[in-house]
Amino acid sequence: MPSEAFSHDVSEMDNGLDSTVLFSLSVEFSVCIRNNQRKALQEAEYKIVTTWDSMPVMHAPVTIRFKPGDQGLVMEVSSLFFDDPPAPSGEPGKPFDGLWDYEVVESFFLNSATNNYLEVELCPHGQHLVLRLSGGDCLEKGLELAFKADINWGNWNGTAIIPWDYFPPSVDKMNSYAIHGSGTGRIYEALYPIPREEIKEGQGPNFHLLEYFKRFHLKDIMGEDWNQPPSDRWT
Repeated sequence: MPSEAFSHDVSEMDNGLDSTVLFSLSVEFSVCIRNNQRKALQEAEYKIVTTWDSMPVMHAPVTIRFKPGDQGLVMEVSSLFFDDPPAPSGEPGKPFDGLWDYEVVESFFLNSATNNYLEVELCPHGQHLVLRLSGGDCLEKGLELAFKADINWGNWNGTAIIPWDYFPPSVDKMNSYAIHGSGTGRIYEALYPIPREEIKEGQGPNFHLLEYFKRFHLKDIMGEDWNQPPSDRWT
């Protein structure tokens, strides 16, 4: 769990009841809204094209998609399979502590007013790790998660359903990361990286630098009329 731009242009085309809104971000993130009254975003897609320190990724980018679900937010990952490091020893489908030391894709969901956030780590071998944190301090670790992954022809795909009560209330920012490799070849990639000019001498990847998280609202996916279910976990 290593401790890690939102300028956007908006173009809108209206055509009767059908509308498409395209947001283009510097990280090559695009989201399309297609519905009759522009109330629901059915899918949000993000591509990780930079390392943690704003260098370009030199391979096909990891893609993360968020979709609406009844019991929680659906998170889908599509990525090259690097097979480095080897698979964790834990059982697929179960939490695995220290998963951040393996090949993994992570998404963080933040309430920027309280600094409460959720961290979801997914591994191509089927293990996962879900943590609740506040200001970098771990409140709960190893939450159960419905997650399946498969590896085919040098690629892996995974799908998880993140229960609504895991999310802190009023999530308004997010960041995502991908990690692979071993030793000096370990690569840390970030959706929203640290700008090159802000990196200090000797600084390494830190995924818990919340100031670099960017705008994210569950209503953009679930619809304006949707209300996040209350959670006793954050009271």
